[in-house]
This record gives sequence, C-alpha cells and structure tokens, in this order.
Amino acid sequence: MTDAPKFTQLPDLAVRSLGGSVVWANDESFAEKENLIRPLPPGYSPATFGHKGQVYDGWETRRRREPGCDEAIVRLGVPGVIHGVVVDTAFFTGNYPPEISLEAAAVAGYPSPETLRDEAKWEPLVLRTAVTGDSANMFPVSDERRFTHVKLTLHPDGGVARLRVHGYGAPDPEFLTAGPVDVAALENGGHVTGCSNWFYSSPHNLLMPGYARVMGDGWETSRRRFPSGEWESSNDWVEVHLAAEAALRVVELDTTCFLHNAPGAASVRGRVGDEWVELLPRTALQPDTRHRFRVDDEAGVTDLRLDIYPDGGLSRLRAWGTLTPAGLAALTEPR
Repeated sequence: MTDAPKFTQLPDLAVRSLGGSVVWANDESFAEKENLIRPLPPGYSPATFGHKGQVYDGWETRRRREPGCDEAIVRLGVPGVIHGVVVDTAFFTGNYPPEISLEAAAVAGYPSPETLRDEAKWEPLVLRTAVTGDSANMFPVSDERRFTHVKLTLHPDGGVARLRVHGYGAPDPEFLTAGPVDVAALENGGHVTGCSNWFYSSPHNLLMPGYARVMGDGWETSRRRFPSGEWESSNDWVEVHLAAEAALRVVELDTTCFLHNAPGAASVRGRVGDEWVELLPRTALQPDTRHRFRVDDEAGVTDLRLDIYPDGGLSRLRAWGTLTPAGLAALTEPR
C-alpha cells in the first residue's frame, strides 16, 4: 500500500463498524449487498458452491439481459466530506462490472430506501469509468460538500467485493451543542492529523465508536529499540484535530485488549492557538484497563497530542467537553 493515494489513509466513512449500512440494492441475486461494507478485507475460498453458484465475499448481481444498470445505496456511518473511494473487485475475475459510477447525496433525518431512491438529489463524484477485475480501483474525489449517502452503480452488472469511502466526518452542530460530547470521536468530526508510527494498526481506530473487541480494533505501534541505558530517549505519539474548539472535562485512555503491550505511561496536551498546554501529565497506565481522568481546561483547545511511553497500543481515546463560542461559530459558518 506504499503507492496508494494519500486519501486511503483517511477513515472509511461507510464501513459497518462505524455504523454504515447498505440500505438498498435493485439486485443481489448471487451475493448480498451487505458484504460491500464489511470491515475485513475480502476473502475467497475456491470451489465453495451454494445453490446460486460460487460463493463470493462481495455484492454480485445477475447477468443482465435487458438495458439498464445495477445500483446499491449506502448510508454512511459518519456523514462527512469525501476525499476518495475504492471500488475493490478482489476475486471477481470474469464477473466484475466493466464500468462503475458513484454519486452522493445529503439527506436530513432517517429517510426510507424508497425516498432515497426516488427523491434524493444525487451529485456525481466519480463519473462513469472503466474498472479492472481483482483490483482495488481507486478514485480521488474533489468536493468539499457534506454527504450522508452514496450510490454505487454498476454498468451494466457484475460483482464488487468492497466499497471504501474515505474522508473526514462533518458533524451536525445541533447534536454537538446538546451537552458534553466526545469531541475527538470520528462520528463527531474528530480526525487524526499526525502519528509517529502505525505499524500494526491505524491510529484512526482510537476514535471509533464503541469498545474494542480485539487488539486489532485499536492503535498499535512497532517495538522501539534503544541503546543500552537510553530507554527514555524517544516515544510514540498521535495528534488529533477535534470536532471544534472545546473546553474539556474528561480524557479517557483505554488499553482494553492490550495485555502485554500497553504503554507504560501516557501524557496529553491540548493546542491553544500555537501553544501546547498540559492537560494530563505523564501518568502510569495499566494494561487492559479503561482509564478516565478529570481535566480542567478553561481556555478551550482545538487539538490533542497523546504521547505514549515508550511505545505500545491503546484501543480508544476519548475527550469529553463542550464547544466554546468560537468552536460553535466555526461549525456554523457557511462552508
């Protein structure tokens, strides 16, 4: 993945583990539409035949014998600004679509599949274009608008293993002002802006909803090696841009599932303008533990820096607080 576009390092806003859902498809004769947004990479077991033929880990439609195309609508788990999409045709070699296109819509509330299909205003993000089989077909997107749904169209039919929709969450200010919220969460618009090391897993996992079920659901670095007597010489870190400027009250550092590779300690700083201020001094951490710390942040911060000593992994980072007047103004200004 070293040659992959930079947008692929951004969170997948459509993935099931972030709350995404495939709400409608006009056809799923051979393989279910829900496979499109599974978090795991697609797999394949040869000669695994069901009553509909070879079983595929993806969405596959019938062979079309009349004019038209096949479509699937995905509700993003986190509405946001899309920077790129990946249409992965892994293991579809003789049955992938010759061409695809992708559109997006911004729809308030909780519309039915019929409303989305018949009434939503769909905006083109990826024009009709050829794709190759058994490949991760990558398409950058240049559109700063906030979207809630995407529609993948196959021209005319075929199979796609996964649809990844990479971008940044764009929160709804109405819910961010209802009370204290986790302003670091992906679903509220937080996102990672820098990281020293993501050898084993992505730092974006720190901001995912819910609790980690396995170690791979969190962020884990490689092992640092030090010359003799220099164990304090360096450490790993991650920086997070918050949903908006907020006054923080609680920071949560969760090492759940990290039994023998949790950091020995951690500290947290917040950005106020161009300055970094201490919110949590270097504090010892325990493995497999949800740590919650009171902080007293009156000024309001826009970013967090988590330093772990010296390396290891965490499952979640939470930052609970309330938006400042400046933070709310920044969210409600016209884009």
